[in-house]
Amino acid sequence: MSAAGAIAKGGWTPERSVAGGRNPWTIIAVISIATFIVVLDTSIANVALAHIAGSLSASYNEATWVITSFLIANAIVIPVSGWLADAIGRKRYYMISVALFTISSLLCGLAPNLPILIIARVLQGIGGVGLARTIHDG
Repeated sequence: MSAAGAIAKGGWTPERSVAGGRNPWTIIAVISIATFIVVLDTSIANVALAHIAGSLSASYNEATWVITSFLIANAIVIPVSGWLADAIGRKRYYMISVALFTISSLLCGLAPNLPILIIARVLQGIGGVGLARTIHDG
């Protein structure tokens, strides 16, 4: 079947896809996994909050900033994320977000005290917006 015939029938062809010759379902799976990780990371600190507070010699109320800082960073960056994706390109914005989220996740794991953990969570929230946002802008 020719490309024109596939288009007429609504079929997938490499020429029609922004994925080029790559399988678009593989790309969707990778992006969906990243989005799942961000959503998981948003809520996973709730489960471990008491342990985080105890490990870092902080009160439970102080430790809630671990969750709040992530959510505030998300709320601040979401309105400008579409503009950022347009300005630097969706793929570049996504890759920068992956790098920022990954590095800040490492910093969260290595944080020796609460202030550093909170700063790392802010960076994680900023990077997480790009991971979750990119799939919705397509």
